[in-house]
Amino acid sequence: MDKNAGRSKVEGMSKRLFLLDGMALVYRAHFAFANRPILTSAGVNTSALFGFTNTLLEIQEKHRPSHIAAAFDTPEPTSRHQEYPDYKAQRETMPEALQAALPAVERLCEAFRIPIIKCPGHEADDIAGTLARQAEAEEFETYMVTPDKDFAQLVSPSTFLLKPGRKGGAAELWKLPKVLADWGVERADQVRDVLGLWGDASDNIPGVPGIGQKTAGKLILQYGSVENLLEHLGELKGKMRETLEEHREAALLAKRLATINRKAPISIRLSDLASRPPDEDALRRLCIEFEFNSIGRRLFGPAFKAGRGWKETSAASASKSKTPSAGLRTAANVEHEYVCVQTESARRELAAQLTDQKIFCFDTETTGLDAKEAKILGLAFAFEARRAFYVPILPYDKAGRAIADGEINTAALEVFRDALENPAIDKVGHNLKYDLGVLLWNGLRVQGKILDTMLLHCLIEPELRHGMDFLAEHYLGYSPIPITSLIGQKGTEQRRMTTVSLDRLTEYAAEDADITWQLYHTLQPKLKEAEQESVYFDIEEPLIRILAEMEYEGIRLDSETLRQFSTQLGKQSQQLERSIYEIAGTAFNLNSPKQLGQVLFGRLQLAENPKKTKTGQYSTNEQVLASLAPKHEIVRKILDYRAATKLKSTYADTLPEAIFPASGRVHTTFHQSSTVTGRLNSQRPSLQNIPIRTESGQEIRRAFVPRNENYLLMSADYSQIELRIIASLSEDKEMQTAFHNKNDIHAATAAKVFNVPSEKVTPEMRRKAKMANFGIAYGISAFGLSQRLGIPREESAQIIQQFFKNFPGVKNYIDQSLAFARKHGYVQTISGRRRYLRDIHSANATIRKAAERNAINSPIQGTAADLIKIAMGKIGKTIEKRNLKTRLLLQVHDELIFDLWRKEEKEAKSIVINAMEKALPLNVPLQVNIGIGCHWLEAH
Repeated sequence: MDKNAGRSKVEGMSKRLFLLDGMALVYRAHFAFANRPILTSAGVNTSALFGFTNTLLEIQEKHRPSHIAAAFDTPEPTSRHQEYPDYKAQRETMPEALQAALPAVERLCEAFRIPIIKCPGHEADDIAGTLARQAEAEEFETYMVTPDKDFAQLVSPSTFLLKPGRKGGAAELWKLPKVLADWGVERADQVRDVLGLWGDASDNIPGVPGIGQKTAGKLILQYGSVENLLEHLGELKGKMRETLEEHREAALLAKRLATINRKAPISIRLSDLASRPPDEDALRRLCIEFEFNSIGRRLFGPAFKAGRGWKETSAASASKSKTPSAGLRTAANVEHEYVCVQTESARRELAAQLTDQKIFCFDTETTGLDAKEAKILGLAFAFEARRAFYVPILPYDKAGRAIADGEINTAALEVFRDALENPAIDKVGHNLKYDLGVLLWNGLRVQGKILDTMLLHCLIEPELRHGMDFLAEHYLGYSPIPITSLIGQKGTEQRRMTTVSLDRLTEYAAEDADITWQLYHTLQPKLKEAEQESVYFDIEEPLIRILAEMEYEGIRLDSETLRQFSTQLGKQSQQLERSIYEIAGTAFNLNSPKQLGQVLFGRLQLAENPKKTKTGQYSTNEQVLASLAPKHEIVRKILDYRAATKLKSTYADTLPEAIFPASGRVHTTFHQSSTVTGRLNSQRPSLQNIPIRTESGQEIRRAFVPRNENYLLMSADYSQIELRIIASLSEDKEMQTAFHNKNDIHAATAAKVFNVPSEKVTPEMRRKAKMANFGIAYGISAFGLSQRLGIPREESAQIIQQFFKNFPGVKNYIDQSLAFARKHGYVQTISGRRRYLRDIHSANATIRKAAERNAINSPIQGTAADLIKIAMGKIGKTIEKRNLKTRLLLQVHDELIFDLWRKEEKEAKSIVINAMEKALPLNVPLQVNIGIGCHWLEAH
């Protein structure tokens, strides 16, 4: 018997049609990079084009479609808009960057020779539904590529839904059994009936209040359709019957709106959608124009280069070759001299040359990215363009391969100590804090001025990428050797650096030093042009070495304290869970937003018009629950449960795992370049997000302790630093007077806003004034303030009006900041750090208002960041100069944590207070709170 006899005809299909929901995919791609948009060197936002192209390439590479098309919406209103004017009315106007990307997306489809199908008055859903219907008749296997759940109604034995993966994850294929199981129906076309009852928040389709997806699925499974359900309402009881009777027409309308039209008037034939070879020249031009190096290499191989240096070939040269010149140079076509320094005499000769320099570039090659664990493979040096040296430090065998478990050649490292630790010689590098850390763990403390090309570029172009490869292509027209050519792509099969031959590693490492050297000389004048020299040399540069030292020092953690606290949190969360189930009257998965929403808003009906997510589920985020907490005990317990489980999983259980065995301490990593405002960021582990507003959250700090009995922990914390900066920037006399007189600023504000004597300010007045102080100066609206305070919008508008009346300087500051931003395209801190605002003139109100909020708060947040960085630099320098045993360990927002040598308490406190209070000249006094204790909680 033929073992394939039972296979359906569909499984063997060779005709594979892929229908792309163009607009949905473009939107998804644009917003996937919303927090870190992909920009060209000219500042063009290419996020949508980049993401769409990657999705398209994944389809081409993994599925090899025989037929393909992209369906796009048109501006004309559809029948849905005519029947229901509020259809999709809640959606914001398309972002300008996305709108600008659409022509490029269409050019991309044309370059891939993918037909673009539009049908005025019909959406992409209707086009896909119509084509899928035709494809079924002609025995195609059809894949609808979209993140839109509505397409599930079209799924059949031969038509599938392919949902692109999130954050680089794999795409999800929905076949008929999955659709039926997920929606709880017998036929895929009943999905539209479920949507008729459930509604669709993403399209502003209301549905029937109180009916979620699961309830809708059960009703449709029982009655078959919305229409049949409405004919049998007499069989239902209680509130469900009343609700459906009241919203009968809404259910029928919602079903009509959710139904995809499978008879759209399109004349294209399926044979017209047959896949064709792409226009390679057009694709190359697009990759070069939009600086898509990775995509270009994916399409045309590793030899492809893109970047600013590319120029169109002339007609004469184009006739000789179909491949345009990319213009980017590489090590293969640039004359250079990269020397491997292997003998002791050669090392000493190079060390002597370095010692004679006023400035040189260096880089470490290591076996990993963790400075405390990585072994040094070698050191690379450069002090002139296109000439560099590589010094192996890990031993190599006769075949030129590193001995991975070999001991590093400390004698070879020692040869370069004088050059590296010479304070009179400036050091150039890229992300040098890492290299300083590696050398610290190997007994060398690099001295001299630090010239870090990554940080230089952060100040020149804060919102662009700062990787060395990008900078080299952008500023030098040069494409460095990719690390993947040495060890392969990221993943389980990526090789270790110890497997790379010495010859190839020499070329790679020496090139890094050479290119970084050239980048420094290119970026140095640009730093001056951007007027950021003082920001770099007075704030960022002194901090590099201090942060490396802080990471090296680490902080001691009492794991037993955390173990006990974890047990306590576990019991607390179990008690809360039982209590929540008792109030709810049923057990459910507390960690499932879907089930939680159904209990709170379906079963308990805690809100009349509960918010829903884009997927149509009830929203149960922190903001939603916090707004309900004052009214419902179950919500308060849910928030307590979330807090307890998060503390347990994020801190109590995981922090002990971060203890480094060799030191017995926790060594976090600080990032200087991760935020555009200049604030430091702590990762691996993050120690800046430990909750402090609740007693339970504060308990985590009890586990951070001094290094031994000769030390205590000291905390130095700025008091109300951002409000003091606002008072200084705004020059508001009333606010400044309050700080000079050491008044309670929130009570003083309350007295002014509510027009009462200071002694009659109530706690509630003070709470509202506190929110006003922090919110209004950041551009909060009356609606936003009402949401945060839980008060009517009219009252919050009155508070804002009274605030500005009594503190006119703050209003002037806001107006002046906006005017400056509109004129110059940026704002700046007191120190001169800039935040560029490309969207300050945007025609899109939402985007423009976001830029305006940044114009107001960036000088405040940035100045706060500058203040504590300057203080850290001064403190570190003084401690080193006086040779104290006290050590700076952590920076957490506006707080510094020290291992305080008991005998140095008086001197250390004086140094810290003096440095922090005099970091920047403000028009109001800075106040520093000092606490000392046997653990962080006691000190804070």
